Amino acid sequence: MKLTIAVLPGDGIGPEVTKQAKKVLEAIAHQFDHTFIFKEALVGAIAIDKTGEPLPEKTLDLCLDSDAILFGAIGDPKYDNDPSAKVRPEQGLLQLRKSLGLFTNIRPVKAFDQLIDKSPLKKEIIKGVDFTIYRELTGGIYFGEKKLSKDGKTASDLCTYTEEEIERIAHLAFKAAQNSKKKLTLVDKANVLESSRLWRKVVTNIGKKYSDVALDFLFVDNAAMQIILNPKQFDVILTENMFGDIISDEASVIGGSIGLLASASTGKKYAMFEPIHGSYPQGKGKGIANPIASILSAAMLLEHFGLFEEAELIHKGVEKSLALKISTPDINTEHTNITTSKVGDFIADYIQYPEDSNLNFHNIHIGQSTII
Repeated sequence: MKLTIAVLPGDGIGPEVTKQAKKVLEAIAHQFDHTFIFKEALVGAIAIDKTGEPLPEKTLDLCLDSDAILFGAIGDPKYDNDPSAKVRPEQGLLQLRKSLGLFTNIRPVKAFDQLIDKSPLKKEIIKGVDFTIYRELTGGIYFGEKKLSKDGKTASDLCTYTEEEIERIAHLAFKAAQNSKKKLTLVDKANVLESSRLWRKVVTNIGKKYSDVALDFLFVDNAAMQIILNPKQFDVILTENMFGDIISDEASVIGGSIGLLASASTGKKYAMFEPIHGSYPQGKGKGIANPIASILSAAMLLEHFGLFEEAELIHKGVEKSLALKISTPDINTEHTNITTSKVGDFIADYIQYPEDSNLNFHNIHIGQSTII
C-alpha cells in the first residue's frame, strides 16, 4: 500500500515522540513492502513563531492532500500563562479538526499486564481493563459562541449540539460496541443540561437499531467516579466534547502513564492520529518523553487502512518493550537511562527481527544500543 502521511510534530515533546512513531512506520513499510511518504509541516506555537498563525494555510493544504495525519502535541507555557493572548496554539488544533471534519475521537484505554504495579489504582481494580472512549470532537462548548462583556467581568460559552452531530458519532460507537463486548455507556449531564437531554433522546432512539448492544447511562460526575472505582464495567463510552476531554485524561491513570494512550480523530474523509498527552514542555529535549502513545497512534493509523497484521506487530513490539522494561522513566524507575529514542529503536527493531530483539537488552541498559 502507498500512503502519503502528513507529519505535524508540533510543540514541546511532540517532535521527539512523533519521530519514534515515524521510525516504527518506516520499519513496517520495509517489512511489509509498503510505501509511506512522509511530509512535515508546522502547527501550534512553533507555527505562530514562524508564520504568525497556529495553522498555516500551507499546513492545512498538506493535510487536505494527504491520506492521513500523524500529529505530535501542541501548546507552550508562554501562551498558557497569558490568558490575554489573541492567537493561541490550541486554535490551530481546533481549526484543523473543524476544517477536516474530524468529528469522532477514539481513545482506547487498556491496562497492560506488564504495568499493573505502575498504576496508582489497586491491581484487582485495573487488571483486564480494556475499553474505548468515543468523544464528539467538533461541537459543544469548545466551538460554541463565546462572549465577554464590555467591562470584562462577565463571560459565557455556548454549548450547542444538533441531532445530526449526535447521530453520526452514535452510530460509530454502537458499531464499535457490536464488535467488542456489546455494551455502550452514554456519559452526559441530562439532569441539568438541555444539550445532554438531546444526547440522551437521540442515542436512545438509535439504540433501538442495535438490539444486540446493551445501552446504559451515567451522569459525568458519576462516570468520573466509576472509571476509578470499577473501570472493568466499561466497553464503549460515548460522550460529548468537553466531558470526553476530561474523562479520557482521567482514564489515563489506569495504565500508569498518560504517555501510553493513543487516539484517532476521524471524519467522513480524513483521519488524524495522535497521542492524548500534551506538549510537556518541561521534558522537551531531555529524552524522557514516553513515545508509546505516539507509536500506538501509528498502529491505529494502520488499522484505519485495514493493515491489521502490521498494527498487531506494533502492539507486540510495544508489549515486548514493556516486558523487558525498555521504557522511559515515567514507567521505568529502575533504569532511567532508557531514552525516548531507544524505545523507538527497540520497537522498530522488533518489527524487523521479532525473534532476536532480546539480544540487545543488556546493551540498551548500559547505554550502548546496537539496534539501530
